[in-house]
Amino acid sequence: MKVLVVIDMQNDFIDGALGTKEAVAITGCVREKIDQYLMEKNAVLYTRDTHSEHYMDTQEGKNLPVPHCLKGTHGWEIREEIFVQGCVVIDKPSFGSLELAKYIAGLEGIEEIELVGLCTDICVISNAMILKAKFPEIPLFVDASCCAGVTPKSHKNAIEAMKMCQIKIRGCFNHL
Repeated sequence: MKVLVVIDMQNDFIDGALGTKEAVAITGCVREKIDQYLMEKNAVLYTRDTHSEHYMDTQEGKNLPVPHCLKGTHGWEIREEIFVQGCVVIDKPSFGSLELAKYIAGLEGIEEIELVGLCTDICVISNAMILKAKFPEIPLFVDASCCAGVTPKSHKNAIEAMKMCQIKIRGCFNHL
């Protein structure tokens, strides 16, 4: 079985508080990837960046003082055209998710793991590194054409960093 992890494709990261034109541009590609995985009877998981009303008091909030993905708000929700009912959603309070790695560890017969989503240079790379550490012998891929970073330059830098850590890159990462 293959596992697709859709990282933080939430309204606030697409066209909300921290949205970018690059994030908007990948939504169709991400949905196509999800449909492909489901058609082939593979697993699709979502992560959802999740903060409380006390976000500004956290270390992240002090370093990124833009309230976003506040639980229960429209910005926190996974983009409607991206979300598929019945798929697992893992809420995460920070960039990387140990809970995601734990959930995947409970699956049987994993042949490969692939990540897509937002932001390449923060949450995608954080989760890729956690998963690479947890599953060093399972091929790990990131589809660069289905990811966007805070900026195109930081997206490319994150892709290059992941390549150095033996994470395989699919798609064109010069698309943005």
